[in-house]
Amino acid sequence: MGWKQPLRRRLKKVPTRIDAMPRSLCLTRQCLGLVTRIECTIRPLAGDNGMWTLLFAAGMAGEQPSAIKAQGPFHGPFVAESVLNAIVDSLTLHGYQVSEGPQIWCLHLQAQLRRLNGERNHSVGDFQSHPE
Repeated sequence: MGWKQPLRRRLKKVPTRIDAMPRSLCLTRQCLGLVTRIECTIRPLAGDNGMWTLLFAAGMAGEQPSAIKAQGPFHGPFVAESVLNAIVDSLTLHGYQVSEGPQIWCLHLQAQLRRLNGERNHSVGDFQSHPE
């Protein structure tokens, strides 16, 4: 698949629930014999409230990720997709290419999602437990 295809066609869709379909994408760039890799995924946040996040893992191919970041939350998967599309557009201008290879850092991204969900649940819990 080429880069110029719409993002919906480039994203891998793996249904886990009817209303939650994770979307994943991998980008790579070769420079001076080294391969830099960025894995991106769009995932729903806990709570079934329609909030989604973008998760990113970046580093050298064949190694552990050197950075894991999140953006969001976003109101719905299509908003998150549009933000991811803009990020991918920018990265391709800097020499990255969409890779068809398997995601190798999905466990790191899942751990980041658990941390985000834990922070959100903790914050919501604190707010409800201590009303003013």
